[in-house]
Amino acid sequence: MGASLRALRALVLLAGFYLLGVFLLAALGGIDYAVVTTLHGPIVAKLLLASIVLTVPIVRGMFMLRTPKGEPLAGVTVDEAQEPELWAVVRDIAQQVGTRAPDEIVLIDEVNAAVAEDAKLLGLRPGTRRLYLGLPLMTGLDEMQMRAVLAHEMGHYANFDTRLTPLIARGRAQLIRTIGYFHDRADKKVAKERAKQERKDEKRIAKGKKAKGVDTAGEGAMYRAMAKIYIAYGNFYMRATRSTSRRQELAADLASVRVAGRDSAASALRELNALDSAHDFYMGSYATLGVNAGLLPQPGEVFGGLRRLLDARSADLDDLRQELSTEPTSPYDSHPALAERVARIEALPDDGRGGQAARPALELLSDADAALAALEQVVLTPEALALKRVDWEDLVHTSMTVYVGQGAEDIREAFAAEGAGPGLDAVLDAFDADPAVRWRIADRFPKSEEAQAATGRTAREFARPVVRRALNQLVTVELTARGAARWQLSWSDSASLRYPADGFEERLRAALDSAVADLPDTEPLRKLVLAP
Repeated sequence: MGASLRALRALVLLAGFYLLGVFLLAALGGIDYAVVTTLHGPIVAKLLLASIVLTVPIVRGMFMLRTPKGEPLAGVTVDEAQEPELWAVVRDIAQQVGTRAPDEIVLIDEVNAAVAEDAKLLGLRPGTRRLYLGLPLMTGLDEMQMRAVLAHEMGHYANFDTRLTPLIARGRAQLIRTIGYFHDRADKKVAKERAKQERKDEKRIAKGKKAKGVDTAGEGAMYRAMAKIYIAYGNFYMRATRSTSRRQELAADLASVRVAGRDSAASALRELNALDSAHDFYMGSYATLGVNAGLLPQPGEVFGGLRRLLDARSADLDDLRQELSTEPTSPYDSHPALAERVARIEALPDDGRGGQAARPALELLSDADAALAALEQVVLTPEALALKRVDWEDLVHTSMTVYVGQGAEDIREAFAAEGAGPGLDAVLDAFDADPAVRWRIADRFPKSEEAQAATGRTAREFARPVVRRALNQLVTVELTARGAARWQLSWSDSASLRYPADGFEERLRAALDSAVADLPDTEPLRKLVLAP
């Protein structure tokens, strides 16, 4: 479908909203006329008032003159003087695609690239073009894959996709506003009736009578019925515009292939699938690991540390590159399924441009580390920026020490409730004085149904690993507090505890086993952990 036809379709869909409003107003007017000519008395005034109240949201929605503008993505705007090579590449690709280059390039913190245009007069006049480029995306792509992504985005400009956005957004905003207003009126009517009935019940109770209870069924029904009409058209509107969006994505993919080649275009999409998961994992498990301990990585490493994770987990990423989702596309999805897009590209004839050697995409930037650090200043909250900055090794050790210590508080309370603790030495003294205290302590932790039903020796076998895990956590707190053990950073696995000497971990296992044996011997654990 050409740009002119798509524009006409968008105009027709927007016009449909207005026609729906006119039809509903005409219907209400017809009902009012019938009421006035056939009925008499107070009921006429009530019905006319209800009709007027229903017309208000319809008229307000139709005469919404301004299209709400979404907040621009937070990021660092870079000009040609700051990033000459990146700008040169973007301009070259725009020329190849046959469109005007963006006026601004904004570096953002997402695994994504996007384009926007501040078009005027519902898209009839062009406006400022803006390219959003995610630094995490650049971190995982090579230059040819990056060119494929940029060509895809320039393809949206060439196909006038961004010019139609204001037109589509206006219809969507008007529908949402009108539906929301009807629901608000219905909710207020229900709340008013509820308050009225509650006051009546209070008076009845004060007189010694039984309350009737609150029943608001049917209140606001007219408003909700009108909302359902607009919701039905809204669903049709969304399905129609989203189907257009999906076709636009496929058309932009072809621009990607023309500029960067079939293989680079397909591999960029596969990489996007892997990067998206890797970035989410990285931000949750590494970049923000120390936040609750008051720590952040060194400047530039909040987003820049992703490079280390990608290097260390290449095998995991290979699996993600191949395992594309095959779930069917919903009529309301703005993009086709990634597997479908990749399959369409890879089904194209070989263009002989496979296996092109390319440098990392971040090398398109004059100073990637400076860009990553500058991005933090823009997208992180003032509270986050005020946190202490430490290197990765200290961040992992300090954070894990704090979290394990916090997790041990419940364990200390359980031990102390049975007179054992709070320190490790006092716990071991309690074990020596009364071995049965261990099983009473285990009763203070959650149990499976099978463990709850067990008795005698079987109950002890369920309790033994519970006490052992709790004791091990107290040992960990003790060792890290004394500096005898340290949490070790790993980019390929979870953080692990580094013990003071070779063979220490094996001896610790044996000492813990002795402490929770039927005949406990706490001496090995004392010598290993508490001895000076």
